[in-house]
Amino acid sequence: MSIKIGDKVRFLSEVGGGIVTGFVNKETVKVEDADGFEVPMLIRECVVIETDDYNLKKKPADASKAGSKESKPEAKVVAPKITSRPVETREGEALNVLLAFVPIDSKAISTTPFETYLVNDSNYYIYYNYLNAEGKAWNSRSHGLIEPNTKLFLEEFTKDKLNELEHVAVQLIAFKDSKTFMLKPAVSVELRVDTVKFYKLHTFRESVYFEDPALIYEIVKDNQPAKQMYISAQEIEEALLSKKQIDRPASTPIAKKPVRNEIIEIDLHIEELLDDTTNMSSKEILDYQLQKFREVLEENKDNKGQKIVFIHGKGDGVLRKALLNELKLKYKTFQSQDASFKEYGFGATMITIK
Repeated sequence: MSIKIGDKVRFLSEVGGGIVTGFVNKETVKVEDADGFEVPMLIRECVVIETDDYNLKKKPADASKAGSKESKPEAKVVAPKITSRPVETREGEALNVLLAFVPIDSKAISTTPFETYLVNDSNYYIYYNYLNAEGKAWNSRSHGLIEPNTKLFLEEFTKDKLNELEHVAVQLIAFKDSKTFMLKPAVSVELRVDTVKFYKLHTFRESVYFEDPALIYEIVKDNQPAKQMYISAQEIEEALLSKKQIDRPASTPIAKKPVRNEIIEIDLHIEELLDDTTNMSSKEILDYQLQKFREVLEENKDNKGQKIVFIHGKGDGVLRKALLNELKLKYKTFQSQDASFKEYGFGATMITIK
């Protein structure tokens, strides 16, 4: 069934109906009833009784009155496929866009496929392009138009495709249809997706956008594009040799939790160590991660046989290389190996104190 925002529908299995105001997912729409309440309803349970065709171009009333037997075909005009009149909110004037990954079956996190969504939490229509890097080239995975205050399904993928998603980008152009608006700069944000997180259920969090837990990356927050962080090989070398102390934001305690057979687990992802990395350079971030690595090893250096798993993510392998270099320089007797793939994917290293 073809259904779009703005259509008037009635329900099949129960009394009532209303106006379609948005999509919850591929199978469910939001319907505003006569009392102004929005309710989720399966698309197959809705029958369109009046469609919103205000934006469709109408044919001439009578082409035979044009004065000739043959009339020239009308020139094609490329225009955005706007199908609704959005309900605007005051807070929606700030551009907020998110990229979300949602497990289809969160109870089977090790085998479930995932869905990718683009969330447009603003009053603006947005042309988008969702891409992944292939070496130095890029591949467009999905592109099109997303309506205001909606989320858009982009694709479904399985874990064997995770390597394609380590380096992705989102490009955006925001506008309003048939009215004036505040101009928003075009956005192009590259993200390093931590594929290890797809193996751990606790990394998928509750949000206002989805009924199920989701892994969410901010693309634009309050009109500000997300900060992009990359670390080069030269910055690794500088970080290892540098002893300069730098001012850093207040940090949260390292989450150290004993698990089976008393292995200590340390997550070195910067978002797990710091509440805010604004204005920190890539080198400063790496310095901070290395400092936490040293602190944990120093605290446990006398505990012979102690096993410590450092979760660093796969990415470009920059942080992992820095950790192994640090071991060679200062902790030569300690033993290192890849941590369990079943538990951590490819993004963790286990150190045994010797």
